Amino acid sequence: MSEYLPDPRLAQSALPLYDPVKAADFPQTVLRYRNDRAAASVGLNALSDEAWLNHFGRFQPLPGNQAEPLALRYHGHQFRHYNPDLGDGRGFLFAQLRDDKGRLLDLGTKGSGQTPWSRGGDGRLTLKGGVREVLATAMLEALGVPTSKSFSLIETGEALHRGDEPSPTRSAVLTRLSHSHLRFGTFERLAWLNDADTMRGLCDFIIANYHPTAQDIPGLFDAVVCANARLSARWMAAGFVHGVLNTDNMSMTGESFDYGPYRFLPWYQTGFTAAYFDHAGLYAYGRQPDTVLWNLGQLGRSLTLISDSEPLVAAFNTCPERYDSEFALAICARLNIVPLADNQPLLKSLFPLLGSLAYDGSFEGLFYDWFGGKLSASRAMAGPRAEHYTGDLFEAFRAALDAYDTADPSKLDHPRFAEPDPETLLIDEIEAIWADIAQSDDWSAFHAKLAAIEIYRQALNLQAE
Repeated sequence: MSEYLPDPRLAQSALPLYDPVKAADFPQTVLRYRNDRAAASVGLNALSDEAWLNHFGRFQPLPGNQAEPLALRYHGHQFRHYNPDLGDGRGFLFAQLRDDKGRLLDLGTKGSGQTPWSRGGDGRLTLKGGVREVLATAMLEALGVPTSKSFSLIETGEALHRGDEPSPTRSAVLTRLSHSHLRFGTFERLAWLNDADTMRGLCDFIIANYHPTAQDIPGLFDAVVCANARLSARWMAAGFVHGVLNTDNMSMTGESFDYGPYRFLPWYQTGFTAAYFDHAGLYAYGRQPDTVLWNLGQLGRSLTLISDSEPLVAAFNTCPERYDSEFALAICARLNIVPLADNQPLLKSLFPLLGSLAYDGSFEGLFYDWFGGKLSASRAMAGPRAEHYTGDLFEAFRAALDAYDTADPSKLDHPRFAEPDPETLLIDEIEAIWADIAQSDDWSAFHAKLAAIEIYRQALNLQAE
């Protein structure tokens, strides 16, 4: 078990990036989920349920950590329109601590009450929103995507009214474990304020704590470009649609976080959108890499306050090539095959085939069936999707796949691969899990799904971090 090592670096930095706040006083605290695997990585898994509720439902400070929660200040582009009226409106930074690898991590919240940045909102989170985020982070981690980890979900006993779901609805507070809550929008705010001194201090802070190999500000930007090219490639390989890729939802550490109307693709569709309000399809599945690039451009523009633009532009211009490289690596990882010097024949055959398989579960199904490459041919052709593996598109894919060696044949010995179907997290599954909770307070399907995703994570062993 890792030792608990508090390290509240941001609170000790004196950078004007936050406002001290108080957590809401909830009518009740009912523990619905605690992530003991994540807790073990930061030395908190030995907490009793009562202590857990005190810290993550009532937000009593952790020993040696921040004396009070901090609501972070930031701006951002929302659907490419600049909004200077943002900031942590229903969350805060609760603590910072080291994990078992020595990395600085945040414990941040969602639904913990009003702050100076609540903009008239109630500062709360629906229980359904919390359930959805717990499921999203578990599935993304299983599929090898760098993501925050849902650390705790506690039901809080309030009736909330929302315009986009039946109301009143139940409330919750979520705590997430992540590398950093410092966002692109944190820099956009400082550029908007023309606060060069704070921006320099923030760059020094991020280099020291998250990107120590960066030598200067262009080097920091280069590291962030690289991390977010990798993130967007992993989203695409996982068939994940974030839904709201605003600059305030992009992290300086290249980690996915803050899940609203996300979706996993039922089948391959480049125009698939997750948010019902994304009428123009700006954040559609196939547009996510370009959106990340656009968001990186806003970060680079902000950094021109304290840096020459030429090296920033040079780093920015590497993003498409880095994305292409990371995407090829991500696809090979998802298929458990050793990348070649040229992976284009495989990619050019894979996606036409995926596009022809227009049935629920076919995106994840193909990667599951052919996990291990040609070593899985007999398993795939004896499975429930074998009837779809025929014709010219499939034969082109098989021919390309046959050029690859299996990366780790021992993974195929995991008993999970004896099962006929992959693990998925499609919208109908999420709605069915929520219906059991909403209608009869039955959490069995929720916990069963998390257990199944954990087995899938262990079987795939894709190393999200």
